[in-house]
Order: sequence, then C-alpha cells, then structure tokens
Amino acid sequence: ALTITLAGVVRGLSGFGSGLIIAPVAAALYDPVTAVAMLVVIDSLPTLPVTLPVVKLARWREVLPVLAGMALLVPLGVYILKHTDAMILRWIICIAILICVTILWSGWRYRGSRGLPISFAIGGLSGLLSGIAALPGPPVVIYWMASSLPSGIIRANLLTLFLFSEIFSAANLWAAGLFNRERLLLGLVLTPLYALSVYLGGRLYGAASEAAYRRLALTLVAAAALLALPVTDILLGILFRTTGNAP
Repeated sequence: ALTITLAGVVRGLSGFGSGLIIAPVAAALYDPVTAVAMLVVIDSLPTLPVTLPVVKLARWREVLPVLAGMALLVPLGVYILKHTDAMILRWIICIAILICVTILWSGWRYRGSRGLPISFAIGGLSGLLSGIAALPGPPVVIYWMASSLPSGIIRANLLTLFLFSEIFSAANLWAAGLFNRERLLLGLVLTPLYALSVYLGGRLYGAASEAAYRRLALTLVAAAALLALPVTDILLGILFRTTGNAP
C-alpha cells in the first residue's frame, strides 16, 4: 500500500514512474505475472482524470509512431512473461529500471535521429517491456526527456501513450490467460488508494520545480529497483538466519 501511494503521487506529478516503482516491488512480493496484471488494473481508470485533460496537448506526430511500434511488440512481451522463469524476469525488470535511472540521472541526452524509424523502434522496445513487466516507460522516457520538447508536452505525450499501453497490455494478458480472480481482486482492492494518490500528485503539479520532480521520481524508482533485486532476498535471508529472526 505504501508503494502504491508513493507511485501514484509520482505518476500524477511527473506523468511517469508508477510502473517503475510498483513493478519491481510487486514482482518481489508476489510474482512478475501478478505484478503486471495488478499494474494493468490499477493504472487504467484511475489515471483518466489526469490523462484526459492533457491528451489535447500531446504531439500526435511524436506519439503515433511510438504507439505503432508498441502495439506490434506487446504480444511478444506477454509471451516472454508467460514462459520465462520468475527469477529471471525479476532480474530483467530491476536491471532495465536501473539502467533507465542511471541514464536519466547522468543528464545524457539522445542526439541522434528522431525520424519515424527510430520512433517506431523505441515504441517496439517499449511494447516489449510493457508485455514483460508493464513497463513501457524506460525507452520512451529516455527518448522524449532527452528531446527539446517542453516539459508539459513530454508529460502529455507520456500520459497519452501510457493510456493506450494499458489497453494493449490488458487485451494481450487476457488473451494469454494471465488474468485470474486473485490478481484482479488484488488490483481492484488497491485501485482506490492509487486513484487518490494520482489525484493528489496531479494537484501538486506546479508546486515545485521540474528539477525537484525529476529528483523525487528517480530517487524512488532507484530505491524500488534496488530493494527488489533478487540478491536482496539472499542478503535478507542471511540476516534473518544470523539474528535468528527468520519469519
């Protein structure tokens, strides 16, 4: 619940980050499939009040090529999710997130082409990560945040893209038979808390500088990924055995 709350506030503030925070923690607490199914449930309707007002601000010539690539590769991501070992998936999720955070925090900016082929390729990579871990964000966040677009346009583009990503992911997860009663109920129970947190984050938007939003989002994302690394399980196990406090 604490993770959901923090992630919702970050999503409302910056337009991204909720999946990057929730996915590794939920994958560690439950399993990667449950994490993805839960994210699809909680990150759909609650984000509409934040997303719909800014859809008209999105630059569709930037969004559509990325969206096309995403739609093409989400099914492949869901296939990998269904047929790959859970521990391997946890490593993939956490490492992908930490790479994204490192690049964003370094201030590196993509200086290459921004034509249709590269936008389509970025969308395809986002779709693959969306299917595997409900994480469409890292590639497109790096791509757009390194552009010369105003922060408001980037936020609108991200929110719009993620709205469609949820639709693609939900359809493919359902077709793959990865939704079950327990996963749906878990998402539904947490949805009101997430919705309230996203609303709060949206209300706080503009209360601080863009740099402050960026630092907050990246710090929380990095912390979630580090805590959810499989190696943390080993370290905690050693600690519990050493202290005799194993649960």
